[in-house]
Amino acid sequence: QVQLVESGGGLVQPGGSLRLSCAASGFSMFSGYAMNWYRQAPGKEREWVGIITTTGGINYADSVKGRFTISRDNAKNTVYLQMNNLKPEDTAVYYCKAAGYGAAYWGRGTQVTVSS
Repeated sequence: QVQLVESGGGLVQPGGSLRLSCAASGFSMFSGYAMNWYRQAPGKEREWVGIITTTGGINYADSVKGRFTISRDNAKNTVYLQMNNLKPEDTAVYYCKAAGYGAAYWGRGTQVTVSS
């Protein structure tokens, strides 16, 4: 059974950092999936944050460019989201999504709260 589990969320002060992880299991070839991060703030629609492709190409939403970094470790079936210089407006539930082979899979999310 395919599963994505996000972890690493929590409460952090403005200007702080967090690293989120998304651990994949049940995938026959994790490296064949593009991995995305999304987030959803209370009362708002889910927002795309960034992507790392199967070949390592990376792109980010303008709102996080220069502050967030996506990476993946295919040997560990894990994708990461390093978040620096966090702002209150980054508060949201963060989700990872695997896309490939005509399918898409979502994790359940991890809460990130940026507050003093």
